[in-house]
Amino acid sequence: MFGTIVYEVEDSIARITLNRPDKFNAFTEQMHKEMIEAFKRADKDPGVRCIVLTGAGKAFNAGQDLGDVQGQDIDFGEFLRKRYNPLITQMRKTEKPILAAVNGVAAGAGMSLALACDIRLASEKASFVNVFVSIGLVPDSGGCYFLPRIVGIGKALELAMTGDKVTAEEAYRIGLVSKVYPAETFEADTMEYARKLAKLPTKAIGLIKRSMYKGLHMTLEETLEYEALVQEIAGSTEDHKEGVAAFFEKRTPVFKGK
Repeated sequence: MFGTIVYEVEDSIARITLNRPDKFNAFTEQMHKEMIEAFKRADKDPGVRCIVLTGAGKAFNAGQDLGDVQGQDIDFGEFLRKRYNPLITQMRKTEKPILAAVNGVAAGAGMSLALACDIRLASEKASFVNVFVSIGLVPDSGGCYFLPRIVGIGKALELAMTGDKVTAEEAYRIGLVSKVYPAETFEADTMEYARKLAKLPTKAIGLIKRSMYKGLHMTLEETLEYEALVQEIAGSTEDHKEGVAAFFEKRTPVFKGK
């Protein structure tokens, strides 16, 4: 049982809900531990083929709960290394698609958390705020890694330096999110999107995720070679055989994630 999150599996989708609505789902030490455990569980479960991360109530995640560390003499570097960095690393290692269903404000490390997901879907009421600069800090939890890669260095610097709020519409315009849905249908629309991903060849998606992220740090020649290696793996999966058979039989493939 978890205390700060809700973990549910339905229709091959693991839904992780940050569940501290009275605190805008702000991070605590317990939440970090539980989120890491939830992502590990979803990654190991062959019945899970897509992961949705969202927040309860009006917020997605408001960053660190300052009350959780009030009165402590914080070593910021060690704090990140022990709490935030393991979570972001685990999300990257999870070879299943992770959707951020951003239902409300994503601020500070909460914005970085959304950026660490593979795809971001936003409610029309969602917003993103890089608030670190407002308290004299630097974006962390992967914020300096993901943001420039998603929106470009110029826009990333602007958002990080000014701390300006980004609305859902603006987030879509700059490529920060893939879809914006009406608030009243947001949950249903998000789950429909997730169900589509859950029906796709999960092994191939995991290899795509691994290869794309690795490709950010490799030369073209290295990427071409890595593509050849992972294509050997993908080509031996049951889903590849099903995809080819469905093509010749002129039917919709039924992938099993194997």
